[in-house]
Order: sequence, then structure tokens, then C-alpha cells
Amino acid sequence: MSLKILGLNHSTAPVEIREQVVYAGDDIPRALAALVTLDDVHEAVVLSTCNRTEFYIAAGGSGTGELVNWLKSDQGLSAAAEEALFTLEGDAAIQHLFRVACGLESMILGEPQILGQLKDAFRQAELEGTVGPALTRLFHHTFSVAKKVRTDTEIGGSPVSVAYAAVNLANQFFAGFGQHTALLIGAGMTMQLVAKHLVGKGIGRLFVANRDIGRAKELASEFGGYALPLSEIDGTLEEADILISSTASPNYIVTQEQMIKAIKARKRKPVFAVDIAVPRDLDPRISELDDVYLYTIDDLDKIILEGQSNREAAVVDAKRILDDETERYLGIERSKDVAPVITAIRDYGGTLRDEVLQKGLRRLRKGSDSEEVLEFVTAALLKKLLHQPSVRLREAGENADKAFIAMARELFNLKEEQE
Repeated sequence: MSLKILGLNHSTAPVEIREQVVYAGDDIPRALAALVTLDDVHEAVVLSTCNRTEFYIAAGGSGTGELVNWLKSDQGLSAAAEEALFTLEGDAAIQHLFRVACGLESMILGEPQILGQLKDAFRQAELEGTVGPALTRLFHHTFSVAKKVRTDTEIGGSPVSVAYAAVNLANQFFAGFGQHTALLIGAGMTMQLVAKHLVGKGIGRLFVANRDIGRAKELASEFGGYALPLSEIDGTLEEADILISSTASPNYIVTQEQMIKAIKARKRKPVFAVDIAVPRDLDPRISELDDVYLYTIDDLDKIILEGQSNREAAVVDAKRILDDETERYLGIERSKDVAPVITAIRDYGGTLRDEVLQKGLRRLRKGSDSEEVLEFVTAALLKKLLHQPSVRLREAGENADKAFIAMARELFNLKEEQE
């Protein structure tokens, strides 16, 4: 049984494919429960974010094939989505998991949010009872590796984020923010960062719309904005020069029809819009409208790449740490394979010791000299311990098994002259 990964991410699939394979809310417990019923799949964790959906399983040889077939059936994958899937196992899978946790596989190099998302995914799998000793050891080591990389390198040293990139792009679109209104749809961590950057650049007015009005009020009050429920966004759409959305909704929050009405009311004043969500919140057909400039999370790539150049130097150090930690983890796992053998050898030695000890004690009770008993006990124990190894070495000599002889020499740390 080893780690196997199946998934797709921003490197293998564009947003229109990634949004076909998103697991959120009740879908995750359902998926986890289904995964561990598959033949040869023993443990499972599901990570699903705007940039990736990846399945981490502890499984036997047929586990990946079973998982692929299940995913195709569960999501009704298109041919393009199926083509975008990748699989990894063994050492390569462990290295990939480490890289994901450290942000080396993220669109934003070194971004910290993915580590929190990975921890949440593991915690949910724990709650659903789909992780056992194998994935528990691996994920705990993964979190330790991520902490080490962040502590020992500058991988997270530059203020680059999806939120930063979205606001930076808006800043290039408008000469200044002072006379403009922004409408944020969603009230999660990403939108909190968007609000912070907008206010930092002097946005004129800020509106926050969310299904949970309480969270919208909390975010809006933090940055001097106004809160409203999603059901009332039509009126505010007419006022929004900047529209940025990031929710977990499976359906479009803003349709093309809503935006047509808003543009008409705005008398052709342009709208800058960014859809950070996966699945998308803003109907893609909005991009067909005059005076609306719509960008998706994938369109932010260039800005992100420009802003993270000063993190590149830290990647070399991060990769070195990951290589070392991968070898260390694999060494720990391999040592577990030999642990039962060591235990068996110690038990065998303990049995022989007890046998010889009892014989020695009987001699002492009969009045034998203690030095004579010590001589007998040590000689008898040595003879019993070395009997089987000596028999096997003689057989190896007769069969010219040089490899076995060399292994015995290494096992007992013998040099040629000692022999």
C-alpha cells in the first residue's frame, strides 16, 4: 500500500474544465465515503480549491484505476477533463504533496492559503473516518515540512496573492480609485484581502454582498463599506465600476441578463470585473457585452508572475529542503518494514538467553563455582546465538554466495583481517 494521487490543477486544466470537478460542502463527505469503499483503496483525503481538485489515497496496485473510473462516473467528465487528469504514486506522489503544501505548485508561488486548505481537507477526512495510520503519518510530516520551508526560506516574502493581482489589474484599468465604486460578492478570506487592497488604494465606495448577510456586515464594517444580501445586488450592480466575486456557489451569481440591465442603467460607463471563483460566479457570456471587461482567475497569471519574481531565489532553498525531507520520510517509512524483523531477532535472542540463564541458575543451586557457571553461560549463549548464522554462512561458502557473505561481514562490521 502506498500514496497515490489523482487530480487536475491550474497547470493541467483551464478554469472551464476545473469547474467540472469541484467538491464542496456535502459533496466532500459523500466523496470520501465512496472512495474508501473502492477495491484496494484504504484511506482517502479530498482537496478541492479554485486551482485544483486532488484525491490523495493510500491504496494497493489497482487503487488508481478504481478511483479514475469512480470519478468519471461521479462527475460525468468530458473528454477534455479526463485528458487533464494526472496520476502520481510512490516517491513522486509524496514529493508532489510536499510541494502543494509549501505553495510550490500554486499559481501564486509560495502562497500560504493552500496549506490551510490542505489542513482543512485532512481534518475533514479525519472527521469522516477515512484516514488511518498511513495518511496520518504522511500529512503530519507534510505540515512539518511546510512549516520548515516557510521558516527557513523567503518563499512567502513577497505580497503576491490572487486578491493583490485582481486589485492591481483594476488599478491599471482605472487612473485612480477615489471616484469609483467596488462591489465584492462573497465574504471569505480572499474577499477580505481584496477589500484591504482596495481600501489601501483609496477606493471611493465599497459594497459587500453575501448570502450570509451577517458575514457581509462584518467584512463591510471592517473596511468602512456597506453590506447587502445577494438578493439585492441588482441595484448595486448599476453603481459598480469594479466587480470582484469569489463564492462557493455552484451556479452563476450574476447572469448576462442582469449585467445587460446594469450596463443600460450605467449609460455605457465601463465595468471592470474579475471572477476568482471556481465554479465561476459571473456568467462567461458577460464578456461578450460592450463596456464590460471580464477576467477570470486564469487571466491573473501574468500579473502574478510579474509580482513573484523575488520569490524565485527562495525556490532553490525550498527544493533542497523538500528533497531532504522526502528522503527522510521515505527512510522512516522503510525502517518500519524492518521493525518486525528487529523485534523477532530480539525475541529470539531473549528466548535463548532465558534458556541458558535457567541452566546457569540450576548449576549455581547445585553448588557449582560461580566463575565456572559464568564461563558455561557465556559460552553456551554465544554458541546458540551463532549457530544458525554459522550454518548459513557455511552453506553460502559452499554455494559461492559472495553477496550473502559480504552482507554478513557488513552486518557484524567485520574487516578482512578480522576474518
